[in-house]
Amino acid sequence: MASVLAYENLVHAVAGAVGSVTAMTLFYPLDTARLRLQVDEKRKSKTTHMVLLEIIKEEGLLAPYRGWFPVISSLCCSNFVYFYTFNSLKAIWVKGQHSTTGKDLVVGFVAGVVNVLLTTPLWVVNTRLKLQGAKFRNENIVPTNYRGVFDAFRQIVRDEGLLSLWNGTFPSLLLVFNPAIHFMFYEGLKRQLLKKRKKLSSLDVFIIGAVAKAIATIVTYPMQTIQSILRFGHHRLNPENRTLGSLRNIFYLLHQRIR
Repeated sequence: MASVLAYENLVHAVAGAVGSVTAMTLFYPLDTARLRLQVDEKRKSKTTHMVLLEIIKEEGLLAPYRGWFPVISSLCCSNFVYFYTFNSLKAIWVKGQHSTTGKDLVVGFVAGVVNVLLTTPLWVVNTRLKLQGAKFRNENIVPTNYRGVFDAFRQIVRDEGLLSLWNGTFPSLLLVFNPAIHFMFYEGLKRQLLKKRKKLSSLDVFIIGAVAKAIATIVTYPMQTIQSILRFGHHRLNPENRTLGSLRNIFYLLHQRIR
């Protein structure tokens, strides 16, 4: 219990949350472009700057920052939960011994599962708020009309049921391999560098973090696209209009995109 409530775990959790919020704020327009391309497959622009210029032209100068506050709030909560769980589990399991790549992967996976189950409702809401008012090319996307975070929660529960707040949970659970792979490579690269030097510089940490995240993102990106579509939940995808989220619909979406 003492390992779980340790001050060091809190420091890691706060640092992870603040770092992620800072990074997301700086690169938020890129995340907006990513989400538009994932959800609206009929958007023709191929380059990031062209997508952002189109969004600004059609929806206003501040459109790339639409939904910033709910996204930042969700990201802060999500990363706090993930980093706290990750470091608590690592402290309990390792107990002063040297960690291994395998242990890092398992701990990262378990921390990711806890994070997904606790924070998916926040991500469902902020995905919809972020895309509200967007000019879609795909006529099969149904627009939303929420007055804020709490109104979005209320409308989703009222119109779609409580479980709709966990739309996209299945691909999200598969995507826990993203931070797990990220931390496996990050911790592995860090251990290799520490064999050659006593202390890592900020630049070293930045580079190995970027490399590790790039590897994890490339490996899991197709499932991230499906996750975004399911969280948005406003596609008319098949004649039955079944609730999105089943394994069948995940395969349907993958097949549709590949085709």
